[in-house]
Amino acid sequence: MTSDVSGTRTARPDPSDMPEVPGVRHRFVEAGGVRLHVAEAGAGEPVVLLHGFPQHWYGWRRIIPQLAEHHRLICLDLRGFGWSDAPARGYDTATRVADVLAAMDALGVPRARLIAHEFGAWTGFMACLAAPERFSHFLALNIVHPWPLHRRMLPQAWRYWYTTPLELPFSGRTVLRRFPGFTRFLLRRGVVDRDAWEPAAMEEFVRSSAEPDRARAAEAMHRQYAVRDIGGLVRGTYRRLHLAVPTVILAGEKDFVLPPSVMTDPGARADDLRIEVVPGCGHFVHEERPELVVRTALELFARV
Repeated sequence: MTSDVSGTRTARPDPSDMPEVPGVRHRFVEAGGVRLHVAEAGAGEPVVLLHGFPQHWYGWRRIIPQLAEHHRLICLDLRGFGWSDAPARGYDTATRVADVLAAMDALGVPRARLIAHEFGAWTGFMACLAAPERFSHFLALNIVHPWPLHRRMLPQAWRYWYTTPLELPFSGRTVLRRFPGFTRFLLRRGVVDRDAWEPAAMEEFVRSSAEPDRARAAEAMHRQYAVRDIGGLVRGTYRRLHLAVPTVILAGEKDFVLPPSVMTDPGARADDLRIEVVPGCGHFVHEERPELVVRTALELFARV
């Protein structure tokens, strides 16, 4: 057990329960007063990888063997997920950004390439906007950039129905803990090819999401995103921000959350942002098309 800054006791998952990926090394770093778990592999120029919901570092298991041949991979478990601490507070995007930068500092990484999925990719956008000197390139998976057209987004708002029970106080944690079928549904619904999921991998993410502290953290993250980030999009908070980091978004053609129609040109708000739609693919591009993700990453990283 450990205590967060508010004095709340939180249970740390047993590191011996981690799934195995050949060549992966595990360590923990202190970042902003929180102990974060890092899975590392390979050597060379560093690449930070940030997972989405309801995954953790193991979501990159298909990417790691291929990309580790070229780079040092730093797969971070975000606060409240995987084997990182789950304090009572700190599930807003700004705190996640601070966690990522603090973890890079603790690892001695002044600058890195970045690959991220969904919630992790939204964190990645905010990190690149807040600290562009820390990131040379950014590959974002299944996320919209911070400057969508409202007339494109609003008709698609119904697609976020599943987040409502996750955002409500005590409801989100209850759903994740007591109704594992809900998490399985989201994972299955998130791919076009149902065979993309190995049963053991799916059950790992279901199991992890059902842990009391992980479920509470997921609830808090969804609520903070709904209140702060979606509110910021509606108010146009991000319009004055400019993206200088070369970025590629891979969007699934059949993503049940973010269809290609919402992936609009950001215009002058980004120096170099390219959007690529992946045919016949859903909300977990890295699960269905890992080779494409690796190839796209290497092509992006090679650009000056």
